Amino acid sequence: MAYNILISDPLSEDGIYPLRQAEGFNIVVETNLTPEQLAERIGEFDALLVRSQTQVTRELIEKGTNLKIIGRAGVGVDNIDLTAATEQGIIVVNAPDGNTNSAAEHTMAMLMSLARNIPQAFHALKNKKWDRKSFIGVEVKNKTLGVVGLGRIGIEVATRAKGQRMNVIAYDPFLTPEKADKLGVKFGTIDEVIAAADFITVHTPLLKETRHLINKEAFAKMKDGVQIVNCARGGIIDEEALYDAIVAGKVAGAALDVFEEEPFLDHKLLSLPQVIATPHLGASTVEAQEIVAVDVSHDVVSYFRDGIVKNPVNLPSVPKDVLAKIEPFFNLTAMLGAFLSDLTDGVAEEVNITYSGELSNVDVRPLTRNAVKGLLQSKLGESVNDVNAKFLADRIGIAVTEHKTTKSKGFTSLITVEVKTATETRKVAGTLLNGLGPRIVRVDEFIVDVVPAGHLLFIRHKDQPGAIGRVGTLLATEGVNIAAMQVGRSEVGGDAIMMLSIDKHVEEKGIEQLKGLEDIYDATPIDL
Repeated sequence: MAYNILISDPLSEDGIYPLRQAEGFNIVVETNLTPEQLAERIGEFDALLVRSQTQVTRELIEKGTNLKIIGRAGVGVDNIDLTAATEQGIIVVNAPDGNTNSAAEHTMAMLMSLARNIPQAFHALKNKKWDRKSFIGVEVKNKTLGVVGLGRIGIEVATRAKGQRMNVIAYDPFLTPEKADKLGVKFGTIDEVIAAADFITVHTPLLKETRHLINKEAFAKMKDGVQIVNCARGGIIDEEALYDAIVAGKVAGAALDVFEEEPFLDHKLLSLPQVIATPHLGASTVEAQEIVAVDVSHDVVSYFRDGIVKNPVNLPSVPKDVLAKIEPFFNLTAMLGAFLSDLTDGVAEEVNITYSGELSNVDVRPLTRNAVKGLLQSKLGESVNDVNAKFLADRIGIAVTEHKTTKSKGFTSLITVEVKTATETRKVAGTLLNGLGPRIVRVDEFIVDVVPAGHLLFIRHKDQPGAIGRVGTLLATEGVNIAAMQVGRSEVGGDAIMMLSIDKHVEEKGIEQLKGLEDIYDATPIDL
């Protein structure tokens, strides 16, 4: 049997070579189809390969009655309706690793150009100015590079920087001193990294936690004359604050490939001679474009031959009878993971998930992936999904274990998620209450009844008169309204907790004030 493969966006011949080489595939390349023409023909094909041009809508997917897999030659899948694909049982794959080398090389090219004023000097020559004195640069040898975000690209940049005999200090939410030592870099907190560095390069996803991570306050902590590189995501650096820091002389220069709004043409940063910029070229190499096509081609071949894919981005189909039992718990498991992500200090080393009661009799692997997704997503962003969460946890070094028991402690079904770090073990348990929806019913050893949604505040304190009142008074002065409160204690006068549902997020200043109150041990904001 031959499988029909449609390629509707331009891909290099070298990129689709794995498909050409494999037996049993009929490849059709039609890159100029209108949406109407594509909709008419899609029913003929078993697989569809696209880049970003083709819009794979619900309507198109529903007409693709023979489609089994959609391949996106690249990272983003915004042009593919993942929900519709999942509903139809169609696997979607992408190529998340294809631009790693390209982005790392571009980062180093920008760093070296920044250090030696190469673009500025070339511009002077183009304007017939032979000016050597104005473009004296600095050597990178023995300078300290601060890497903020040590994922695939960050590690590649660190490796190249060490080859330039730079000293590398790095921060990543999943980096431990032991992992840093194995990579040959120095471990640091975010503040330690930006304070020690002569050059700073950022390689984090853009999340609410990382938006404007490099801001006015961060610049104040840096060395005078620091130089900044961003080839990751626009928005990680506050562009207004960067402009002010350069004008003030705090920052000696910046090399930017990504921007908060693109195209980036009229911003005042471009008027500064200390700034060099490129139009989002990090992944724009012949090789990177080829690699992403090769990766999805391999996945298509592997899927039809072995039923296995390397880079799935949507939830594979689950038998309907099993899905009916576990689907109501999807949101709960994600919230339990996200809750522990905010609650836990340090880097997770183990995740243990226990299913009690009726859930012990069904396949709960999709729920486990969902819980791990919730745990990782606040640090890694939307690139973490139900399918790749377990793979990403393995790559980071987090051991994930499932347990089942028929004992449910009075609940029809109970899910307990436990996270272990080098210094602590934290756990949270949740269930579904008939007619009331998801509930958190236990945090560590304390019994609670909390809706896992919105803005929460978890406070550990000594069980003493006045502790709750002092918290309420302080929150009132911060303009934070308490919608609901749960309390628990180990014994009279012993350790206790408060779980508050509040109307808005408590800023860092407010959290520090809470921690300073009498009898309060700790306070943690949790946003679900």
